Amino acid sequence: MSKELELKYGCNPNQKPSKIFMKDGSDLPIEILNGRPGYINFLDAFNSWQLVRELKEATGLCAAASFKHVSPAGAAVYAPMSDVLKKIYFVDDLELSPMANAYARARGADRMSSYGDFIALSDECDKETALLIKREVSDGVIAPSYSDEALEILKNKRKGTYNVIKIDPDYVPAPTEHKDVFGITFEQGRNNFKIDKELLTEIVTENTNIPEDAKRDLIISLITLKYTQSNSVCYVKDGQAIGIGAGQQSRVHCTRLAGNKADNWYLRQNPKVLGLPFKADIRRADRDNTIDVYISDDYMDVLADGMWENFFTEKPEVFTREEKRAWLDTMENVALGSDAFFPFGDNIERAKRSGVKYIAQPGGSIRDDNVIDTCNKYGMAMAFTKMRLFHH
Repeated sequence: MSKELELKYGCNPNQKPSKIFMKDGSDLPIEILNGRPGYINFLDAFNSWQLVRELKEATGLCAAASFKHVSPAGAAVYAPMSDVLKKIYFVDDLELSPMANAYARARGADRMSSYGDFIALSDECDKETALLIKREVSDGVIAPSYSDEALEILKNKRKGTYNVIKIDPDYVPAPTEHKDVFGITFEQGRNNFKIDKELLTEIVTENTNIPEDAKRDLIISLITLKYTQSNSVCYVKDGQAIGIGAGQQSRVHCTRLAGNKADNWYLRQNPKVLGLPFKADIRRADRDNTIDVYISDDYMDVLADGMWENFFTEKPEVFTREEKRAWLDTMENVALGSDAFFPFGDNIERAKRSGVKYIAQPGGSIRDDNVIDTCNKYGMAMAFTKMRLFHH
């Protein structure tokens, strides 16, 4: 380990000099095993490592995150995957260890946003996880350790330049953190707030039943939000984030953005999408983009322009709005977390359209009664956590 690392540049090429170091002069808690990570790579690496470490502590399951520009595109813990999910995540041809499973789920929920991601793993990167990482477009990975086989695979990725960071799992940062903005230093206590099931005891709705798997999903959503640029909301189902809305000025826009991503995740599981007649030589990234267009309302324009011939062996059937709505109406038992209170019931109305049944949010709005009434209208269970999770 070293005391500081010089970087090529900061957020942008004109921002020089750039380096990372420990203010107290101690060694950095990381080793660079391969590549040359940059400023944004390290921001993603350190934020995502905290997220997966907390997910592991809270659930006891290995966890993975897929980060882009200091917010997660996906996060997940290990859980069995259906054949349908394996297919839409493009891992139906791979053997998956628990760690590889968690990363496949973290990346698979929003594959377009995860393109070129930085990966965080809560446990050792094994051969199966490295083989999965090898074939995806990614900037780098951070993990507490790597098997010899995994490290060899990753060192050969991207013509030998792939970024591989090993972090000391026992590293504990100082309780006070600093940040410079416009030449002015900000100081605050680190957000060491522990997120666990105790946050879900104050249930304010008529429906007070939150099953154990839903509690797990709410905890995953809240931990994910703790490391997502605010305002933010997160939809979770079966142990994985399926829609994350980050960095919006309006809470309902977060709810819509994340809800649209959750809808896309579920629409990709529709038989029409699973049966799309792709040409054999279409790459995974192009399939992702094409599927996104196919399930959007823009697909009629693509058909009219004849662009379908670039990707399909035959013209696919149109996936009508009515068919999509009918399919989405079968999505259920989704958990939703919010990093701050919902100011209006319109957020709940939008969440209902994406199958949300369980909600965790701080509460404290002057319109809490309206939000609770809207939840009661749909039989949702909502817990007030009394803890805001802004992250900037």
